Amino acid sequence: MSDYSEPEPVSEAPTPAPQAKQTQAKQTKKKREGVKMTDKQKADLNKHMEKHKKAGMSASEMKSHRMKMMSRMRKGMSVNKAHKDIMN
Repeated sequence: MSDYSEPEPVSEAPTPAPQAKQTQAKQTKKKREGVKMTDKQKADLNKHMEKHKKAGMSASEMKSHRMKMMSRMRKGMSVNKAHKDIMN
């Protein structure tokens, strides 16, 4: 007898149905729904940014700081908590 035997057939994982691929494509293309800031949050942020403007923060620093503040405030943080989080 020879030591050679025929290789066993390799079972491939079933490919997902075309409908599943379409569903995945739709999910990846869908934009993340953003949480809008309330009018009170906007007013508080504007007041906060005016303080920094008077303190002499540059325009690029102001924009960066404002974007960071907005992202945290949309998550529900107050102005003070968001500012402390950024400064850490």
